Amino acid sequence: MTTKPRLRRADSFLGIHFDFHAGDDCHEIGQRVTPAMIARIIKLVRPDYLQCDNKGHRGLSSYPTKVGHRAPGFVRDQLRIWRDVTAQHGVALFVHHSGVWDTEAVTRHPAWARRDEKGKPDKKATSLFGPYADKLLIPQLKELSDVYGVDGAWVDGDCWAAQVDYGARVRQLFGKPVGKPGDPRHHAFVEFNREAFRRYLRHYVDELHRHNPNFQIASNWAFSSLMPEPVTANVDFLSGDFSMQDSVNAARWEGRCLQLQGKPWDLMAWGFAGRWEDKCRSTKSAPQLQREAAVVLALGGGFQVYYTQHRDASVAEWQMNGMAEVARFCRSRQRMSHRATPVPQVGLLLHNAAHYRRTKNLFAPWTGEYVAARGTLQCLLDNQQSVTVLQDHHLPGQLNRYPLLVWPEWADAKSAYRRQLLAYVRAGGNLLVIGAHAAKLFEKELRIVRRGKPVEKPVWLEHDGVLGGCGGAFQPVRLRPGAEPVGRLFSQNDPVGPAHVAASIARYGRGKIAGLYVNVGHRYQTAATPTARQFLGELVRRLFPRPLVEVTGSHAVDVCVNQINGKLAIHLVNTAGPHADTNVYIHDEIPPIGPLCLSIQSAHRPRAVTLAPHGTPLPFTYSNGKIRLVLPRLEIHSIVVVTGQKSAAT
Repeated sequence: MTTKPRLRRADSFLGIHFDFHAGDDCHEIGQRVTPAMIARIIKLVRPDYLQCDNKGHRGLSSYPTKVGHRAPGFVRDQLRIWRDVTAQHGVALFVHHSGVWDTEAVTRHPAWARRDEKGKPDKKATSLFGPYADKLLIPQLKELSDVYGVDGAWVDGDCWAAQVDYGARVRQLFGKPVGKPGDPRHHAFVEFNREAFRRYLRHYVDELHRHNPNFQIASNWAFSSLMPEPVTANVDFLSGDFSMQDSVNAARWEGRCLQLQGKPWDLMAWGFAGRWEDKCRSTKSAPQLQREAAVVLALGGGFQVYYTQHRDASVAEWQMNGMAEVARFCRSRQRMSHRATPVPQVGLLLHNAAHYRRTKNLFAPWTGEYVAARGTLQCLLDNQQSVTVLQDHHLPGQLNRYPLLVWPEWADAKSAYRRQLLAYVRAGGNLLVIGAHAAKLFEKELRIVRRGKPVEKPVWLEHDGVLGGCGGAFQPVRLRPGAEPVGRLFSQNDPVGPAHVAASIARYGRGKIAGLYVNVGHRYQTAATPTARQFLGELVRRLFPRPLVEVTGSHAVDVCVNQINGKLAIHLVNTAGPHADTNVYIHDEIPPIGPLCLSIQSAHRPRAVTLAPHGTPLPFTYSNGKIRLVLPRLEIHSIVVVTGQKSAAT
């Protein structure tokens, strides 16, 4: 068999993911899987890599494994066909392989299961302290490497499926009372379990690399928003599949949480949409997926799309016509997007330690832990701010590069972390503290006196004579000398009667610190209003009046300011339309926006300003240290590329 060279995942940009989680109903696996089917996919889409099913959460393998647990019946070895055809065409092949979640393994070996609070074995999750990795996971991945020569594994159901293990052996290893949820002893026990996952991940990755240094591994959602911490395992790339509904907002958040992690990364969009409980789902349109791709590309990441396989492992080939359109869209933008680095502007703080104290799972933040942070991000983006998410470990040596930091309603902070932020402000930085409970953390520096505790009741935020509801928590405050009031909160939808201070700004050292005393981020995520957007926008402008790039003309445009190949690349993503409406599964029309006016700080006149992906020259003027231009129309995604530009100080 003749094979062609294949890109490593670190160099890859575009892929397709297929899986079907083989189950007890799969008796004819491989029946309609043919070399021609796979060759047609490759010829039509031209991906850098494919990912196909191998072992889903049910724990039954969709190839005739000699190591693991087979699905009931095979007509032919579908994995062998995928490998042979991809190798012939120089396309890398990765397998979808479920990790911690393995229903068959814990059914056959109850001792391998994690134990719940009552000591009962889990019916899905394996124990991070048991022999599962050595007895099954590692041997099967080695089989895939040795027998099939696959390029690597995208390990699903790993960190997000891991659960706290209360088994007797785990308690014994912990060596202390585990306590109840909410007390410090229980938090320590949860962290003990988190460390067990890190150890498990390092173990199987290192074992596979020792066995075959060319075998490439990602653990789905490891070191992402679900596991916000430094990369401490030798994974080859980072990846995750963002939600099939409200996907644009999911990609906005998840991409920024991977952007600075120091590893090649990609995000996977679901190629279909529907509510979880609705089995009648529909395939997404090409424009819908192109915009989801645009959000990821604007952040410098790679992109892949997930389509299901039939129960015999074959593929619905008609869906690949739309995927081919998405691929052409992505490829035309690859040169000015892939591996771009963000220009520091607004830093949104993800306080890892506070998140881990708040989350109810080991890693999966699926009970509202990020509502406030995501709402704050969306509000900032709707104000055309270029935003980077900063985790705790991103701060040392980097803080002074960001003109503005935003604290999105975290209710607690480690003292060393707080000191770091205050040192940044004293040195000339600007910090915006959002949230009723967050006000307590910076009360002295904000020059406020809190009046009682945060109040849970509806209030109305006023901006420029218009009110918007801000139900939820707000903190009544009294300002001390040196604190300047900004905005008002009323107890009814009418600006009459007594009002509370909505926000304030105070000098602190050479910088400024502002407080916003109502949970605007949480509210914007669940009940957005133009008033909240405009008010937050005004506060940001007061603290950060001279961003590198200013865009006016529509609030439905994301602005991402990047550097790539020595050029300034300003990504503009059209976010108009019903993408966040969960009652709209599929939309095939994105209303264009524009004209958009751009103002770009520059120390001198640039050599050229062009519009990617087509390289169209853009007319511009230059005066007083600013490039000014007008983009008449934005369809889905365009990139304003500035060549020979030196940015003015922000």
